[in-house]
Parts: sequence; structure tokens; C-alpha cells
Amino acid sequence: MRFLCLGYYDAAKMDALPRPEIDAIMAQCRPHLDDLHATGQVLLDLGLEVETRSVRRVDGVASVTQGRVVESRALIGSAFVIEARDFEEAIAVASKHPSIQVSAGEQFGWAIEIRPIHTYRAPTTAEPLKA
Repeated sequence: MRFLCLGYYDAAKMDALPRPEIDAIMAQCRPHLDDLHATGQVLLDLGLEVETRSVRRVDGVASVTQGRVVESRALIGSAFVIEARDFEEAIAVASKHPSIQVSAGEQFGWAIEIRPIHTYRAPTTAEPLKA
């Protein structure tokens, strides 16, 4: 099974810290990302920028707005796709992510949401996902 894992954080709390403190916390993430990738179960790992556009159909046409579809304090800062036998294994693999392993992330609301996914079509411009 494939699972989409979304990494959330509270941007206001992170933005309140001086850049050197953020950099020091983020430096703690690298070994945990290496452990996560060493499982061989990460198919795709993405860091997301804050800037967002939303598209929805309004009165029969595509309407584009700046910002997210749903407003909340939590932002999605990362997304990764993993392969796992079941939810339990997906939780074990996702728990290796820095959001769970770096204690300083707790103050920023770092969390991982895990959802089973189905691949409709692999991208053609990049290396395809494993079957």
C-alpha cells in the first residue's frame, strides 16, 4: 500500500524565533531524514513553500485565489509518499520523520498526518513511482 504523509507546523510560532535558532533546529532534522530514507520505503519526499494558490469551480469556470482552500493555523510544510504493508507499518516508518524525532518541533506543532492513497498515473516527466 502507498501512504501520503503530510507534515504540519504552526508557522506563526516558527516565524517568531530568530533565524539562527530555526537553522539550529532544522540542522537536527538531517540525520532523521537520512534514517527515514534509509528504510527504502520513501517513494517521494517534498518540502512545500508557504505561497499557495487555490483553484475551484465557481459559476462554471475555474476561479483562482491566493491562499489555501481551508484556513487554519497549521500549514503543510512537507509531503512524502511511502510504501508499507499496512497502517501500522506506515506509522512506524512515518515516525522516523524529523517532525516526530526532533523534540524542538513540539513547540511548533509539528505533526504527521498519514493517509492511504491510490496512484492513478505515475508522472511522465520524472522517475515513475515503484509499482
